[in-house]
Amino acid sequence: MPRISFDELKAEFKRVLIKKGCDDTAAELSAQLMAETSCDGVYSHGVNRFPRVVEYIDKGYIDVRARPTCTEAMGAFERWNGNLGLGNVNAKLSMDRAIELARMHGIGCVALANTNHWLRGGSYGWQAADAGCVGICWTNTQPNMPAWGAKDRRIGNNPFIMAVPREGGHVVVDIAMAQFSYGQMEGKALRGEMLPVAGGYDERGELSRDPKEIAKTWRVLPIGYWKGSALSIVMDLVAAVLSGGRSTCGIGKLGSDEYSLSQMFIAIDARRIAGDDYLSDVVNEALDNLHGSDPVDPAKPVLYPGENSLAIRKANLAKGIPVDDGVWAKITGF
Repeated sequence: MPRISFDELKAEFKRVLIKKGCDDTAAELSAQLMAETSCDGVYSHGVNRFPRVVEYIDKGYIDVRARPTCTEAMGAFERWNGNLGLGNVNAKLSMDRAIELARMHGIGCVALANTNHWLRGGSYGWQAADAGCVGICWTNTQPNMPAWGAKDRRIGNNPFIMAVPREGGHVVVDIAMAQFSYGQMEGKALRGEMLPVAGGYDERGELSRDPKEIAKTWRVLPIGYWKGSALSIVMDLVAAVLSGGRSTCGIGKLGSDEYSLSQMFIAIDARRIAGDDYLSDVVNEALDNLHGSDPVDPAKPVLYPGENSLAIRKANLAKGIPVDDGVWAKITGF
């Protein structure tokens, strides 16, 4: 598995996007986001996902020339149409707008319809936190998870992100409503690894840690069992109702591929509301207390959400980003 420098990886992403008809500005932004995602160790939603982005451009699901447009404004809340543009570009611009609204109103909310897979959702939590905001965002998906008690998939794993700004390292939660995202499982399967805990059901209907067996059934396990199932359902409905876009059910009617999604972006101006000193004191006190936990394994200290990303980022910037040989061959061959 070769290690590719950040700049080389970003340059390859940008080269391919421009070749596919993307303008320089959007290609630069999309490539930057994908390179950052890969650098932070989320390969499943960065470099490993890129060939599928190209596939969706070729199929016409992604319009690389499209930009999101505002369809309705109501003070701190706005509805936008993604016009099937690049998912990560649409998401970045939507959180930008939510942050602008938060600067004016204390809170800003953008509901985005008709967009594409945003790749790493955590990117937009980091983005909000960099601006001194609490960031909250989520997306619906194609039907890729069974509701609790069901065998067939009718709900989505609907990733959810929440971020709190902090000097020295933001606190960022980036989770799917499934125990493991499909991207994570694909990465494990590529490396021939088992999941650390059961992630779904095999063809015998038994819980399994084998990502290849789970991929055969699509019966992924919701986080918290019935609780994750319920959260998936309500998050999907909120995104669809507020954006005026498709629900997971509606996305499923489009076919087996995933596009025309509905997403939510919320920014709350934490620095303005709480003040820098109080914000810093409260967050650091809580994290210092967390770090004082007695770990189960002394070699594995208890970390706050997002803390490990900083260490991975530093190592990958120094050594290069590990990329699967087959994935790299696909990208350089476009």
